[in-house]
Amino acid sequence: MNTLEIELPDPAATTALAEALARALDGGLVVLLSGELGAGKTHLVRALLTALGVGGRIKSPTYSLVESYALPTGTAWHLDLYRIADPGELAWLGLDALSEPAALVLVEWPEHGEGALPPPDLRVRLVHAGGGRRASLQAASPRGARVLARLGECAGGLAGAG
Repeated sequence: MNTLEIELPDPAATTALAEALARALDGGLVVLLSGELGAGKTHLVRALLTALGVGGRIKSPTYSLVESYALPTGTAWHLDLYRIADPGELAWLGLDALSEPAALVLVEWPEHGEGALPPPDLRVRLVHAGGGRRASLQAASPRGARVLARLGECAGGLAGAG
């Protein structure tokens, strides 16, 4: 399975997708999240980090560009590159840690950082669809394909999975 399409009629469905994704993970993963403003990227990341055991407030890195969180399996990095005009601006962030195999890297607006980010394992595109959202998840590596296959096994409980 290389692509999974899921209807997300409401925020609860986005949370359910994040929880299923958390169960499908088996270590580090680089996830690129694309979509227009308000498509649910930050909601999905927050719900995923919560499902992985991050307690307390999960801040949006819109202004700080990057936030890190300790997980039992390693570190989660949440990047929001909306404000980046040129990928060269990322050099001062010290992105070397993002390539650690155990790291969970979640990047919003990855198109703003092309060439400066580690290769993706999973691409997630969120779009407005009627009154809700639609998520398209695409494997971009063997590790991403394994996660997507596990996610597909439990996708029956997700709205509009197919």
